[in-house]
Amino acid sequence: MNENNTPTDNGGGRISRRAMLKGLGTVTIGMPFLEEMLASSVLAAPQSPEVPTRAFNVFFGLGIPAPLQTEGYDGVLEPLKPLSDKLLVMRNIDQIRCDESGINAHFDGASGAFTAEPPDGEAKSGGPSIDQLIRRGHYPKGLPSGMVPTLNAGTFFRRSRVSRYVHSYNEDGTVAAAMQERPRDLFERVFGSLAMPKDADPREWHIKRSVLDAVVEQYKYYTGDRSPLGAGSKSRVADHLDRVREFEKRAYAMNDKPKGAPPLPPRSQIEHGGEADPGGEGIDITLQELTEEWRLMADLYALAIQMDRVRFGAITFLAAGERIRLTGDYEYNGQKIYQFNDAKELNATGSKGCSHEWWHQFNVNKGNEALRAHAHMKMREIGYFLKRLDSPDAQEANGKSILENSLITVSTESGDGRHSDPKRELSGVFHAISGANGRFKTGQFLDVGKEGLDVYNTMLDAMEVRSRLGPKDRDPTTADSIRA
Repeated sequence: MNENNTPTDNGGGRISRRAMLKGLGTVTIGMPFLEEMLASSVLAAPQSPEVPTRAFNVFFGLGIPAPLQTEGYDGVLEPLKPLSDKLLVMRNIDQIRCDESGINAHFDGASGAFTAEPPDGEAKSGGPSIDQLIRRGHYPKGLPSGMVPTLNAGTFFRRSRVSRYVHSYNEDGTVAAAMQERPRDLFERVFGSLAMPKDADPREWHIKRSVLDAVVEQYKYYTGDRSPLGAGSKSRVADHLDRVREFEKRAYAMNDKPKGAPPLPPRSQIEHGGEADPGGEGIDITLQELTEEWRLMADLYALAIQMDRVRFGAITFLAAGERIRLTGDYEYNGQKIYQFNDAKELNATGSKGCSHEWWHQFNVNKGNEALRAHAHMKMREIGYFLKRLDSPDAQEANGKSILENSLITVSTESGDGRHSDPKRELSGVFHAISGANGRFKTGQFLDVGKEGLDVYNTMLDAMEVRSRLGPKDRDPTTADSIRA
């Protein structure tokens, strides 16, 4: 930026890969990848296209019983099939070492997801998560200026004990970043917010103003006659900021309204905070309410990655041991495949009427229709987020998508599904990873047959990180079968 707050390029028509639109206050909006961010001189020495190191943990609650994982994409994993060539699905991963005697196995398994360690009390994990070790290994002096160091976000309800829903931890086991559970809070965490004038009505302020108002001069520069960008890149910048505006409207419910009409309610209509988990008895929610909130969160999180505002963190779709009473028609690929009505089907109220009970009732010799529908729906929503990182808007300088270039680790708390035995529950825990720019095999299912600790440490080694998880005196083994 120069003294007039106008962006400057690096000469020769090339602009920085870290180009930002910065406004007054905290507003920072990353630029999409543009042709002008690559060295274009024919005299320049050959160099690999710049792709940043990223690692994100994607968690979903309650898990997938190990017997159902053996069905591949013909069963509950069907929604991940469109991404099958970009994922490695790992089966037979053991997290039994995460069992804490006398503690709920849901909580233990959730704490072990991405750390391979049992919990350390109710507010800490037993160690760091893989994303944070990669962050510190690749950016020991900190991330580039203007970035969100770590982004934790999600849609969840069960909240007794932090690691049920938070899945990014520092080296001492403390939470790596505050949890963002409302779309508007996530938007402000990533893009900042405008400073509200002292005489403004807070109920009206965000309806009338946008964070884009703070960067309008820079926007005019990048799309005007003096811009270092070509016509195609100018158009992409305009489209990019239109997307920011669209998601901002969704996050704040900033729809046009007649003059004098009462303030609009916030976009989020579901329960948050203590009201979302009334004594562990669960809440009633429709499938539409659940997926509408989640998809906005997923859109915002993916946009933050695409704009290079964040490179590390975790996102959660439903907490460990989640307790909701779900209702509504479930459709996939335009066909209705199930009608959720948990309390009615279970013929129970309170916690006993929640979808959580289908996992308690899992029987390998039965059809498990309700559990299958719930697990299928979770994979549909996890797939929704992953596809946002594999879209045309997520293509990078090396010709691959963000999904292909990043280490995206998907996991959960429960494996076998038979909750009466923690050793069974914490074995066969579902894991899937992306290729991390060619470091890991993709396009297959792999029976790993290893402890999660050894799998995670193999992942760290492949990511060129020296730090390791687990006890220093433990004799480690490797899971080299996952490496490309």
